[in-house]
Amino acid sequence: MSEIKLTKEDTYRGSLILVTPDFPIREIPKTAKLRSVPGGSDILLKEQASVALRALLANIGCGDEIAAVSGFRTQEEQEKIWEDSMAQNGEAFTRKFVAVPGCSEHQSGYAIDLARNAGEIDFICPEFPHSGIFGKFRERMAHYGFVERYAAGKEKITGIGAEPWHFRYVGYPHSMIMASRGMALEEYMEFLRKDTRQEHPYVFRDGENRIEISYLSLENEEPVVFELPESAGYWCSGTNEGGVVVSLFRGAA
Repeated sequence: MSEIKLTKEDTYRGSLILVTPDFPIREIPKTAKLRSVPGGSDILLKEQASVALRALLANIGCGDEIAAVSGFRTQEEQEKIWEDSMAQNGEAFTRKFVAVPGCSEHQSGYAIDLARNAGEIDFICPEFPHSGIFGKFRERMAHYGFVERYAAGKEKITGIGAEPWHFRYVGYPHSMIMASRGMALEEYMEFLRKDTRQEHPYVFRDGENRIEISYLSLENEEPVVFELPESAGYWCSGTNEGGVVVSLFRGAA
């Protein structure tokens, strides 16, 4: 049996991080480590998110019906979007649909805004319907690690107005669990924090494969050791609010 040692720095990175006014982003990725998305050579995502998005769009055969609008943003870009929206749309609109600079998921490299590729596209609130190829995208997205991050009915939880165009890569199987339980990322983190631990993981089954998910708290800033069973793969992600989520893959690729 081997082990991994997790530190406070590990809580700041990974596809499950919360990025909100309460939990500002701590590590903004370098553009050189990001990858472009289909139909937008200047629109970038973290590599695993870009690969997953390409596979998802190919799977549904969308052609050029779906356009990428906005992916990774630097601090300067988010500040300009915020300031421009304040000037053009006012404070109420801006606070509803634009994240405070330093608190935007787009700065993580895991968020993408998508639109119907038809005519002029609204950068802040692009149109992404629920029917047709767009509905097919929604039906398949969780299988590729994506969730609709700011769903209608979750505004009081997320602090952001409903954004049916904003999708977040959280990784598989977390996307499947969130979708099946109707959870926003905040709710999913709360569920893992309260109901799981290394000795009592949440078990997700995918055919013959078993994935065990555990939340480890590092709020006291002391390193935590996680024991790895023999022949089990693993994947870790920080949460940006004091913890690390460890996923053990038993018999899974």
